[in-house]
Amino acid sequence: MRKYLTELIGTFFLVLTVGCTAIKPMPGVIPPLAIGSILMVMIFAGGHISGAHYNPAVTLGVWIRGRCSLRDALFYVVAQLGGALLAVSAVSFLRGVETRTPVAPAWAPAFLAEFLFTFALVYVVLNAATARETEGNSFYGLAIGMTVLAGAFAVGNISGAAFNPAVAIGVIGLGILPPGTFFFLYLPAELLGGVIAGIVFRYLHPED
Repeated sequence: MRKYLTELIGTFFLVLTVGCTAIKPMPGVIPPLAIGSILMVMIFAGGHISGAHYNPAVTLGVWIRGRCSLRDALFYVVAQLGGALLAVSAVSFLRGVETRTPVAPAWAPAFLAEFLFTFALVYVVLNAATARETEGNSFYGLAIGMTVLAGAFAVGNISGAAFNPAVAIGVIGLGILPPGTFFFLYLPAELLGGVIAGIVFRYLHPED
């Protein structure tokens, strides 16, 4: 339960930050910096307890890599989605409930953007936080947070830069993106990125 609660808390603050900076967009570089920063500090806060996935695609990649049991993976995803839904309620209370016009991204570019940077994120997580050669390092949280930061700058205006099914549920729940995009764009693109990253890690580290 300590691990699952840690996943819920970390995902909650990640989605809370995304929601608060995305509903009434902050100027310039503030949203990517805020999102990358909260992810980094929550990883440092919870990494020693749960591994600090805060992302079902990361959990999938870690399970394929062999560092997470199927039981833990399922409960991690439940905790992550629970944290995201709690964050939606908190953002709605903080920012107020209002009618928003969802922004519909172009499907093919958004799918590719979400796939590529989810792959990059899970690839960095597996290599910086789970590989035998980097065990015990002090930089993994920074590496992971900076990956999301870079992705948000690179493709934020193409896909919204979720790279995370829990985040996608959050922004869709807040009315920022159309509901249908979750199952037909964000979820398949992000899970595919996690699967491919896990397979690539196993190929690059056959001894691990």
